[in-house]
Order: sequence, then C-alpha cells, then structure tokens
Amino acid sequence: MTPSSLIQGGFILFSTVILLTVGFLAFFKPEANIDNLKDQLERSTEIYDENGELASKITANKTEGISIEEIPDHVKNAVVSIEDHRFYGHNGIDYKGIFRAFYTNLKAGEVKEGGSTITQQLTKTALLESDRTYKRKLEEFFLAREVEKEYSKDEILEMYLNQIYFGHGAWGINKAAQVYFGKEVKDITVAEGAMLAGIINVPSALDPYKHLDKSKNRRDLVLSRMKEHGFIKKDEYRSAVEEKVALYGKQQSDPLKGKYPYFVDHVLSEASKRYHIEMDELLTGGYKIHTTLDQNMQKVAEEVYQDDSIFPKGTSDKMVQSGAVLLDPKTGGIRALIGGRGEHQFLGFNRATQLKRSPGSTMKPLAVYTPALEEGYEISDELKDEKMAFGTYEPSNLGGEYKGEVPMYEAVMKSLNVPTVWLLNEIGVEKGMESLKRFGISLEKEDRNLSIALGGMKYGVSPLDIAGAFSTFTNDGERMQSHAIVKIEDAQGKVVAKWKKEKTRVTTKGVADKMTSMLLGVVEYGTGKNAAVHEWEIAGKTGSTQLPIEGAENGVKDQWFVGFTPTLVGSVWTGYDKTDAKNHLTTHSSEGAAIVFQRLMAEALKSQKPKSFNVEDIGPLIEEHKEELKREERRKYWEDKKDDLKNGLKKWQDKIFNGNDKEEKQKDEDKNHGNGEEDKPSGNDPAINNEDYSNQ
Repeated sequence: MTPSSLIQGGFILFSTVILLTVGFLAFFKPEANIDNLKDQLERSTEIYDENGELASKITANKTEGISIEEIPDHVKNAVVSIEDHRFYGHNGIDYKGIFRAFYTNLKAGEVKEGGSTITQQLTKTALLESDRTYKRKLEEFFLAREVEKEYSKDEILEMYLNQIYFGHGAWGINKAAQVYFGKEVKDITVAEGAMLAGIINVPSALDPYKHLDKSKNRRDLVLSRMKEHGFIKKDEYRSAVEEKVALYGKQQSDPLKGKYPYFVDHVLSEASKRYHIEMDELLTGGYKIHTTLDQNMQKVAEEVYQDDSIFPKGTSDKMVQSGAVLLDPKTGGIRALIGGRGEHQFLGFNRATQLKRSPGSTMKPLAVYTPALEEGYEISDELKDEKMAFGTYEPSNLGGEYKGEVPMYEAVMKSLNVPTVWLLNEIGVEKGMESLKRFGISLEKEDRNLSIALGGMKYGVSPLDIAGAFSTFTNDGERMQSHAIVKIEDAQGKVVAKWKKEKTRVTTKGVADKMTSMLLGVVEYGTGKNAAVHEWEIAGKTGSTQLPIEGAENGVKDQWFVGFTPTLVGSVWTGYDKTDAKNHLTTHSSEGAAIVFQRLMAEALKSQKPKSFNVEDIGPLIEEHKEELKREERRKYWEDKKDDLKNGLKKWQDKIFNGNDKEEKQKDEDKNHGNGEEDKPSGNDPAINNEDYSNQ
C-alpha cells in the first residue's frame, strides 16, 4: 500500500468515527454536572488595610483565581495561539483541529499534536477523572459542548487559566507568574506570557528552571504562532524573541499569602460571626475585605513578639504565652493584633480575642472608681485602708501594709485592694455591675459580689475586651464598638457587608478626665512605671491574679497591663494557657506585662508626634498630701511633746506636794504623841499659812 492510500484510508476511517461519535452524542448523557463548574473557580480572599492597600491573602484551595479582566490580552492570546487558535470560532469541539492532528500524527508516525480544545481541557481538568478510557473521552466531548452552551468564551478561558497546572505547585496563571517571574500576571511581558503558555503542554519537561533551553524554544514557538495568527506584529515578535529570560527563583511564593496571620484569623472570625458569611465561602469566594489594619503597627508588633527576652519567665520550660491588641479609641478600629507566641496555627486559639481570664486589678477603674466618681466622690477623698472583713470576704493589700486612710488617687496608683473593696461596698455592688455593662464587659449572675472589684469573675475578659473598655477614658467617656472590618465586597465587587458605627455613652467627660489623671499617676508614680514611653503621656493600669492552688499561693496566674495615649489603646496579657502548680509565673504585671506593653507602644507610636491629655496632673496632689502628712507628723510630735511636758510637770508637782504633806503629818503625829493628846487649832490660830502654802 502506498502512503497516499494509507492516508486516504485513515481519513475515511476517521470520518466514520466522527460521524458515529456525533450521532452517539445525541443520545449519550454523562454523569458529570456542569452547573457548578464556575463555583469550582475558588479565588483567594484579599485583606486590605485602613488605606485600601492589599495587605494579605488567604485561600483554602490550591488554585487562586483572578478575573479575566486582570489577565493581559497578550497572555490570553499566547495561550489561545498554542493551545486552541480557533477557540473563539468553535462550539467546544474543533473538528478541523481533530482532523489536522490526526493527519499530522499519522504522517509523522507518532503523536505530534493533540486535538483537544481549551473547553475540552477545562472539562477534563475540572469535571472528569484522569483515567484514559473511551467513556471519559466521550464524556469530554459531550461536556465541552454543554459548557459552551452554558458559559461565554471569556468565562471558559478565565476558568481554564485559573485551573491548569504550571509546575512547582503553581495552579493558575497568576500563581505561575509569581513562581517563575516574581510578578503578578498583569505585569508580565509578552515573552514571559509566551513562556508560561508554553509550559502548559508538559510542565515537567518544559520547566524553565530545569530545562531552560527547551522552555525557551517552546516560548519562541508560541511567539511565532502569535505572529502567525495576527496576535502580535513582526517587530513585537522580534523584540520578544530577543528578550532574555529573567527567572525570579523557584522558591518564590506569593509574599502576601499568610501575612499577618492572627489579624487575618480574627477578620475571618468577625466576618463569619458578625456578618454571617460561611467560613468555607470566605476562604474560596474571592472576597475583598477592607479592614482597620495599620500595617506598620502590625509589623512592629510581630517583631516585638519575636523578642523572647522581654517576656516574663515561668516555673517550667513551657513557653509563657501572651496576647495583645492595639486599638484606635476614636473609631474602635483594631490597628494591630497578636494572638500568641511561637508557631501560628490557622484559625487556632487567638489569645487577643478568644482568651477569657480574670483581669485582676485592671477591673478597679471600671467596676469601682468610675461609678464612685459618678456618685460624687473626688480623687482626693480619703478611703479606709485597714484590715477588715466584709462578711466572709477578707481582701488584703499586697505586702500586708495598711495606712488607716489613703486618698483615692493613691489607692489607684498603688493598686491597693482593701480601699477598693471598701469603696465598692460603700457605693453598692449594683453600681459596679451597671458600670461594667456600660464598659462592654460581659457578666454572669455569679459575678454579683464584692470580689468583682479585684477582677473576680466566673469567665473573665480578653485583651480586646479590656482595651475596648479603657478606650472610653481617652474618648471623652464614649466607647466605640471594637471591630476589624470596614466593609466586605464579593468577587464581583458588590458590597455585601458594611460596618455601622456603634457607640455607647459610658460616663461623662469630667469623670473620664479624672480617671485619666489617676491612671497617668499609675505610670508616672505607681505600679506601672515600667510601661512609660519616652515623651508620651501614658495612662494605664497593672493587673495580676493569684494562683488559686494550695501551697502555691505566692504564684501568679495572669499578668495584665492596659494603657492608652490620646490616640492609641494597648492591652497585653501574659501567662500560661494551662496554669498549675508546675506552670505559673513568679512575678507581677509591673515586671512582666508592663514591659511588653512598653515595647509594643514605643514601637507603634514612633511615627506619631506625642500628644497630651490636657487633664489634671496628680503630682501636685501627691506633694500636697506629703506636706500635709509632714504637718500632721509635726503637729503630732508637738502634741506628744506637750503631753510629755504636762506629765513631767504633774509628776514634779506631785512629788513636791505629796512630799510636804507627809512631813507636816509626821510633825503633827510626833507632837500629839509627845503631849499625849491631839492638838486642835483655835479659831484665832489658823492651821495652815495660806501665803506660805501658796508659795510652796
């Protein structure tokens, strides 16, 4: 048989097969469903910062889709030229292409070309198993036609370019651009786009990192096809062919993916809980979430948390954990957030937002001193400071020292327990409970007792809770609801959720200013000195909780510090996730959490100019109180001296007077004994010489 007769016979055979296939397709219906084909294009969710700049990405799928509008024409044309140049003309099956491939392969005696269209390749990749059976091939033919009926050419090409594999873990055209050229696909050149299009055929054999010459030759073939089909002009072709290949590095990955993990975790949680978007949908739906994130603050916060030396040491080798929040008091927006130390686990335990621990003495300003000021107390009023019991509850000051009475600002400044509990008892527990609710602190019925003054709670608070509460003091008595999300857009750009400002009038500006004055004193003169930031006015409160284990009463379970400037609120917790006799802290918050807070705030505030609260400084009150104590000591000293003089004079007088009486009596007795009778004075003879007595 001659070659021509072979070709003719093959053509007849092929035509017969095509006719039979077309006829069969009229009755054959595969099991695969194309209705959800577009749903399988899972796009990454993008997180934007407060300025609208892309800050992070997150996805649950291997592919990261982008819209067809984001893919340059020269990239789309490169893929169409080499994979299916009649893509825009056929209905899913390119019969001319199939015949051409059959003829070429038969003539060559080997497989040189494939006849599959882009639509067929999409159905094979997205809907069908990879087994090479006649049934699967028939399904591929049928589904390709159905896909063409359901979707536009742009939709099909978009799905295809986002689903195909380019090697090195790069699923989708955008990921491939990042892996090979370190760019977004919108930024790659004509030559780079042609190289990516060439890789599609056999990613392993055409890997430019391993087989650069082969990959370059394939690129040039793609460019020639682009020129042949009118997608580029001759000068563009020559320029692209001469362009040197500049690979970025095969270890390159999306620099935004996985960035700011704890903040992103909270954003996803907030989107799910507050706006009722399913987590799976958030991870695959291509949402754009605009947030309150300050990237600079988040970066420095993460750097601070890498410095192990600033964290307190515990009683075991286990890592002491911590969580922190930086909050904008004017808007309630979360600027930065750290949910823990060590390795991050996606959507794992976030200590900044999910932790619930007793807040210790950080509760005092909220539950006691704010409502007391509202009831008419002044910051200089004296509070009882002596050992006392309130029924079965018997609080004590750290160190066991008591002064009898102390001014309110000193009780706050030195974090004295007994005066605080005494004051809550005076104003009533109900006042404290009502105050905490206004501050946004969740309470249980079991919390209604005097121990709430010192942070005793059934469940407790998170760093975010306590930061939101303290933001009231630097916002003129108003608390803005804490949040991280400003708005959420879906993959089509439609706004599906938007933040609505929520604020609560907690107290008056006057009370807020007085509390700020006392909390400034904590940092400048009291237990919070280690939290001071150079040139900034920092107001804040320490808090520690005792280890509730017999035999380890001196151990510390939790350390807190929450503080603020006129522009930023910071809250830090440190401790063990599980605290027991073998795993606890040995220092108080002034030596632990306060130091972490100081570093965090110092770094976060570097780009801002210091601002003042413009409130009363308690320094003069402290000095005045000291002078008053000195005056009282001097007065008492001279009172004591006066009493000593009086007592001395009295003793001297008694000695003299009592001594003369005895002598006179003795003379009388001797005289009477001598005469044998008692002498009685006459009326004209006085018994005592008044003048002499007076002189004596």
